[in-house]
This record gives sequence, C-alpha cells and structure tokens, in this order.
Amino acid sequence: MVGPSEASSRVLTVPNILSFFRLALVPVFLVLLISAQDVAALIVLAVASATDFLDGYLARRLNQISRLGQLLDPAADRLYLFAALLGLAARELIPWWLVAVIVGRDVFLAVLGIILASNGYGPLPVHQLGKVATFALFLGLPIIMLGVAFPALAPAAEPIGWAVALWGAFLYWWAGIIYAIETARVIRLPQPAASVRSDTLEG
Repeated sequence: MVGPSEASSRVLTVPNILSFFRLALVPVFLVLLISAQDVAALIVLAVASATDFLDGYLARRLNQISRLGQLLDPAADRLYLFAALLGLAARELIPWWLVAVIVGRDVFLAVLGIILASNGYGPLPVHQLGKVATFALFLGLPIIMLGVAFPALAPAAEPIGWAVALWGAFLYWWAGIIYAIETARVIRLPQPAASVRSDTLEG
C-alpha cells in the first residue's frame, strides 16, 4: 500500500511541476492572444513549448515517468491548441468553421471512447498519423500568429501557416476516421481480460 508521503512525492516530481506550470500559462496565453498582444503571446507559447520538451527530457533522465505526467502533457497540448483556435477566431484571424472542424474531431474521438468503454475496451493506441496531424496544427497556428505579430513576415508566414494548418486539419480527421474503423473492428472481437492502457486523445 502506498503511503500519503510516497504518493505526494510521485506527484510533486520536477517534470510534473513543469507540466502544472505549463497548464497555468494557458489562460495567460489566451488573454494575451485575445487582447492582440501577439509578441507576448508567442513568448508565452515558446516558454510553454520549452517546458514541454524539458519535462519530457527530465522524466526520462531522472526516471520519473508517471501516469499523471502522461495525462497532463496531452491535456496541456489540447488546451493550447484550443486556446490558439479560440483566440485567433475571436479576432477573426481564422474562420470559426476551422475551430468547429478541430473541436468536432475531438468530440468524435470522445464518442468513440464511450463506444469502446461501453463494450469493455480501453482507448485505442495512438496512431502515428494523429501525432503528425497534431504537430502540423501546432506548427501552422503559431506561424499564422507570427505573421500577425510581425507584419513584415506576413507575406510568407500567412500562406505557409495556412497551408500547414489546413493540412493538419485534414490529417486530424483522417486519423479520426482510422480510429473509427479500428473501433468498429475492435468491438467485434471477444472482450479482452484487461483494458489496454493508452493515450489515444494525444493524436
């Protein structure tokens, strides 16, 4: 049995503290973006990205990989993605239909998760395509922001950012369709003895 002090020490690891710090910066990033303080918003995003890299490196280096950290990291990624979408859409820098496309895909995955759970299965393993799609969105939206923050870069940043973001949105749904196909296949199989642990919503 794990005592309270041991459980606390597992939660309060350096990587997890960095993850909590990154989560705390999400509302700061959103407020700065909505208030058109684009340079400051990009700085906050850069700091968050650096802590994302650092907490992963330290978790491996110090052998402090935890389930909490595995949950916090994708949660923070999702929140930054949604914050960027909402902030840019609120300023009419991107259309609301793009927000609906991205958020709709995550709702779609949540429904698939409910279907799997109701059939006694855990989340599906992350598909590599989902990771590529998420990376493309995380790259494309900041490039669009870069063009807004520095107008001199806009002629190059805007088309590149839009191309990468739209490609990411397409891959995002393509990965979602693959998850749907896999869900349909899995629920036809005999129920496993134990659920498969995964972080499907990362992709």
